[in-house]
Amino acid sequence: MRSGYDRGGWRGGRIPSRLERGCRCHDAHVSATRAVPLALIGWLVCVELTSGVLQGWYVTLTPDIARHLSVTDADVNWFEAGQLLLSALMVPVLAKLGDMHGHKRMLLLSTVITAAASWWMAFSGDFWSYLIAFSLQGAYSVWLPLEVALIFDRGRRTGAAASTTRRAAGLLVIALQAGAILGALGSAIALGAFGEAMSPTLMVPAAMVTLTFFAILWGVPESEPLPGRSLDAGGFVLLALSLLTITSGLTFLKIGGADAWWGWAVMLVGVALLLPFGRWVLGRDDPAIDLRVMRRPEMWPVQLTAGLVGVSLLGAQTPLATYAGTDPSLGYGLGLDASGRSILIGVYLLSLIVGAGLLAALSARIRPRLLLVVAAALVGIGYLLLVPFHREVWQVFACMAIAGVGSGALVGALPAAAAAAAPRGQTGVAAAMTNTTKTIGGSFASSVFAIVLAVGAIGTAASLGGYIVVWIVCGVTALVAAAGLVAVPRLAFADPDPEPEIAPAASTR
Repeated sequence: MRSGYDRGGWRGGRIPSRLERGCRCHDAHVSATRAVPLALIGWLVCVELTSGVLQGWYVTLTPDIARHLSVTDADVNWFEAGQLLLSALMVPVLAKLGDMHGHKRMLLLSTVITAAASWWMAFSGDFWSYLIAFSLQGAYSVWLPLEVALIFDRGRRTGAAASTTRRAAGLLVIALQAGAILGALGSAIALGAFGEAMSPTLMVPAAMVTLTFFAILWGVPESEPLPGRSLDAGGFVLLALSLLTITSGLTFLKIGGADAWWGWAVMLVGVALLLPFGRWVLGRDDPAIDLRVMRRPEMWPVQLTAGLVGVSLLGAQTPLATYAGTDPSLGYGLGLDASGRSILIGVYLLSLIVGAGLLAALSARIRPRLLLVVAAALVGIGYLLLVPFHREVWQVFACMAIAGVGSGALVGALPAAAAAAAPRGQTGVAAAMTNTTKTIGGSFASSVFAIVLAVGAIGTAASLGGYIVVWIVCGVTALVAAAGLVAVPRLAFADPDPEPEIAPAASTR
C-alpha cells in the first residue's frame, strides 16, 4: 500500500500542509475563472441590462400611460402594487423549480412570461388589461436570483463559488442600474420619435425581452439540479395566501390611511397564516422554504437585511421625489422641476453602480461579512445625514450618493451571500427569498410612509416632520441590519479550502 504524494494526488489519507493547501487554493481560484467563463457573465449582463431597461422605461412614461389608458395618476399606483404582489408570489416558486429542474430552464420560462406580458402591455387600451399584463411582467424579478444560482453552480466545483458569485453579481448589478438609466432616457426619446404614440413606444422593451430569450437560449449553459426533488405545492399555497393577505392589507392602509381598520385586520390575518405555513414546512423533507436553513446563523441575518434594506431601497424613492419637488417657500424642499428630479434620480442610480463596482472589485480583498456590514452602515448613514442636511440641493445629492453606494453593493451581495449560505439544491430559492423579503419590506414601508406623510400635510405638500420620520426610519432600519450582520459567523460566505483529494487505498494481494 502506498502513501504520501504520488503525482496522482494525496494518497493514504495524508492531509496536505498549509503551504500545500494554499497552493491548491490558488489553483482553485484560477480554475474558477475557467469554470465560470466570461462569455456566461457577458450573456447574463445582457439579461440584467434588459431588466434595468424595464425598470426605467415605464416609470418615466407614467403620466403618458395614465393619459393613454384614460385613468388618473392615482390609479397608476395599482400597477406597481400588482406587480410587486405577483412577483412576491412567483419568485419563490420559479426559483424552487429552478433548483429542481435547472435554473436556465426557469430563466427561459420567466423570460417568456415577461415577453408575453410586455407585448400585451403594448397593445392594451384599458386599465384592467394593462394591470394584469404589468403584474405578469414582474416575472423578471426572478432573473437575478436565478443568475446568481447559475453562477454559483458553475463555480461550486472549484472551491471558489462564493467569491466568484460575488464578483459576478457586482457586474450584474452594474448592468441592471445602467439599464435603468438607459430605460429612463430611452423611453422619452422613443416617445418623441414615435410622435407620442404609446403602442410603438411600448414595443421597444417588449422587443428587447424577446431578444433576451434567445440570448439565454444560445449563450447560457444549464445548471446541474439534484435529482429526486419534489415541489411542495401545499407549502407554496400557504405562503402565497400569507403574502397575498399581508400585501393586500398594506395596500388598503396605503389607500385608506391609518384609520382603515380593515387594512390592519387583513394584514394580521396574513401574519397569522405564517403559523400553519411554518408547521407545514417543518414536517416536510423537501419543503417549499426550508426554515431550518433560513434560521442558520449565516442565513437569517441576510434575509433580515434584505427586508430592512427594502424599506429604503423600495419604499423611500417616492418620498425622495416629492421632497425634491416641494416648493422651498414652505421652509423645506428643493423646488426641482421634472428635469432636476431626474438628475437627482440619475445621481442615485450612478451611486448604485459605484457600489456594485466596489463589490466586484473588493469582494476578493475584504471579508464578505465586513463588506455587508459596511454597505448596510453606509445606507443608514446616508439617510440619517438627511435629518440635519436637507435644505441645499448639494446636501441631498451627497446624502443619497452615500446611501446609494451601500445599496448598490447590497443588491448584488445579498443574493450571492444567501446562495453561499444555502446547501446544494437550495441556492436558487435562498437567493430568491432575499428578493421576496426585500419586496415585503418595501411594501410595508411604502404604506407606512404614505400614512406618515399625510399627517400634518400643508395642502398637497407633506410636512417636514413626515419626511424626517421617513429618513430616520430608513436610517435606523439599515443600521439594525448592519448590527444583525455582525452576528454572522466570521468566515461565513467565504470560499472553503478545497478538500484534499484522497485516492482509494491500493488493494493488497
